[in-house]
Amino acid sequence: MLILWTMSLRILLALISAVSAAAAAADSPLNVSDVVTGPSSHVRLTNTATQPVTAWSLAATTASDSGRTHREVYTSDGYLSEVTHGLPGANARLERIMPGESRQVALDPLQPGAMVDLIAAVLDDGTAFGDEEAIAAIFAHRVKERDALRAVVDAFNDVLPARHGADALTALRERFSALAQRDDSVPCRAALDAVQAFQQKSGAAEIDNSLRTYAAFVQKEYAVAQRHAVRRGTAIKN
Repeated sequence: MLILWTMSLRILLALISAVSAAAAAADSPLNVSDVVTGPSSHVRLTNTATQPVTAWSLAATTASDSGRTHREVYTSDGYLSEVTHGLPGANARLERIMPGESRQVALDPLQPGAMVDLIAAVLDDGTAFGDEEAIAAIFAHRVKERDALRAVVDAFNDVLPARHGADALTALRERFSALAQRDDSVPCRAALDAVQAFQQKSGAAEIDNSLRTYAAFVQKEYAVAQRHAVRRGTAIKN
């Protein structure tokens, strides 16, 4: 009787797991379709939710002739496109997928028969769906980016009220160089690159205007990062 009860319990747990996985797939805000393998591998992602999908992770799984499988994970996080959309040089891969939008996403070359599955997605309101480990990695990266943006904002707030022109550029270059050495993140490196580019400006007034414009832009990025670094809602583990 004990053996039969144990087997029944295992069967029940397996059924519960299968139902949970099916529910997760049904509730997922992104639909994966049109998987194309070969040199120009890509998939199509369709947002079936009523709000933007800001981040997602895909898993491409390929089985070899020996029976071994290779799994490659692709993660994109486009929450900052709320601010950067339309700017020159903005990365199209780091754009939110809007409600009803269908987008072709390029992948590394995949072998014939490869399968591509959605493993995690995050909506605009911070609700997350999918694998907990993948979701945690997305939000950990967001927290790091938020803190880097805050450091850049703090530097501008400390320097701009007291210094102007070339003097402000020198002070900011020193601050951002030190930040980039401690934290080689995109916000720190971008701020350093911007300050160095502003050295080509002709006069103090032009330099000050460029610095204030860039500082205001980073402040907007930081405000968006503050909001999106906080996870909300209950994830569904598939």
